[in-house]
Amino acid sequence: MSETLQLAKQLIARHSLTPLDDGCIDIIGARLAPLGFSLEKMRCGEVDNLWARRGSTGPLVCFAGHTDVVPAGPLNQWLSDPFTPTVRDGMLYGRGASDMKGSLAAFVTAIEKFVAACPLHRGSIALLLTSDEEGVAVDGTVRVVDALRERNEPIDYCIVGEPTSDTKTGDTIKNGRRGSLSGVLTVKGVQGHIAYPHLVKNPIHLAAPAIAELAATTWDNGNEYFPPTSWQVSNIHGGTGATNVVPGTVDITFNFRFSTASTVDGLKQKTHAILDRHGLEYDMQWELSAKPYLTPRGSLVDAASAAIRQVQGITAELSTSGGTSDGRFIADICPQVLEVGPLNATIHKLNECVAVADLDALSEIYRLILVRLLVEPENASGERS
Repeated sequence: MSETLQLAKQLIARHSLTPLDDGCIDIIGARLAPLGFSLEKMRCGEVDNLWARRGSTGPLVCFAGHTDVVPAGPLNQWLSDPFTPTVRDGMLYGRGASDMKGSLAAFVTAIEKFVAACPLHRGSIALLLTSDEEGVAVDGTVRVVDALRERNEPIDYCIVGEPTSDTKTGDTIKNGRRGSLSGVLTVKGVQGHIAYPHLVKNPIHLAAPAIAELAATTWDNGNEYFPPTSWQVSNIHGGTGATNVVPGTVDITFNFRFSTASTVDGLKQKTHAILDRHGLEYDMQWELSAKPYLTPRGSLVDAASAAIRQVQGITAELSTSGGTSDGRFIADICPQVLEVGPLNATIHKLNECVAVADLDALSEIYRLILVRLLVEPENASGERS
């Protein structure tokens, strides 16, 4: 059993349902402390966070991830207990195997191997962990980032271990994510009996042309890395439940998934201009849950791409698709953030699993990224510096 597999099994055995960490951070901290890492626990509410750092100079390379997992779902539909890590046919089964305890194990073993070979490497290595990624994400990574910002401790490079790959580990690198801006639009009318239309103002009818225009609007054309911004309605609610009553209001919940080609203020202004043009009486509540971020081609992308090519023999594709991740918080203090992880085919599903071979491949990819970023070019083979 490889070191990475052994550690992954230890972590999967912990019932770390959001926001519980259930000892995962202590397991990892015990591996890092002998390597010279200073361990700083930051507990916020029910959430356990860890900032572990080796070294005090730059550049600082940070691995970031989460110890919490989503609920297992119906236990009788799992082939084995989700918190009893089980290897079958070359696959490691268990909740969090791919999202993302496998990556956490690969982080640790990659760091151990790198430090053993290069104890005098330049710069610093850090690990940022939280137990609040799968939940509301208000007391997790964002709190650690706030603390680092306050004491002027920026990160130069960050690798997030989210499961990013499609068909082979390493085939996809997330080099950015779209922003998420939601709104609840309340259009006002006049409630009344449906048989007396001259005495009512139906807010659904009033809102319909504006909704059609919002849906048809081109918000931007995207750019090299991002698709065009999307506006989507997720819920419409109006009425009392009776078939003979025109409602007084209608609530429309919508969301922008937007790229770096747009700004939050620009999207808001354009939305209000459309609503005002239709003469609506309305209230609006906005919520920004994620800003877009982007890491263009550069030293971190090059290091990750080269490592994947060396280990897996493939060329990784850069992508900004999918939902949000904690990379959105780290990007506030780190100019280069990437997500590199295993296959995402079974995340959040019953019988979540990861290939055992992929765990060791991922560990080697992470190690080679450290070599390329923290070892002098003439020692880039990974030999002792």
